[in-house]
Amino acid sequence: MKQRFASKGILALLIIALVPMVWGCGGGKSTPEATLAVTMNPANGTVVAPALAPFNLNVTITSTMPAAGVTISVAAAKDGSSTTFFSTSKSTTTASNDFTITGQALGDLNVVTVTVKSNSTPSNTWTGSYRFTQKG
Repeated sequence: MKQRFASKGILALLIIALVPMVWGCGGGKSTPEATLAVTMNPANGTVVAPALAPFNLNVTITSTMPAAGVTISVAAAKDGSSTTFFSTSKSTTTASNDFTITGQALGDLNVVTVTVKSNSTPSNTWTGSYRFTQKG
């Protein structure tokens, strides 16, 4: 009988000792990464008036920069086509990033698509686009 009571007492002490440790194991949880917020110049969704080259693009990360930075992908294609005439990708921790779109044909309406993806949380992605035409 004494042995049973001693076993129950040890079991109770173990439970009392382990419960705070199990509940406390949630430590080290990191704060979720801020959702990417980005501005572009030309602005997202715009149609730029026909102009002469060069076609400059600025992509600025306005949210908190992810710890591992971001990858910015820029692709340009004739509107309605999936064949790109320009594409580049850049991994960076810099908020403001400049690109120059090249290779466009005169008179074609083109679409530039910008994708910004967190290097630490790939599901944290922002996508925008604008249209432009090079006049001759």
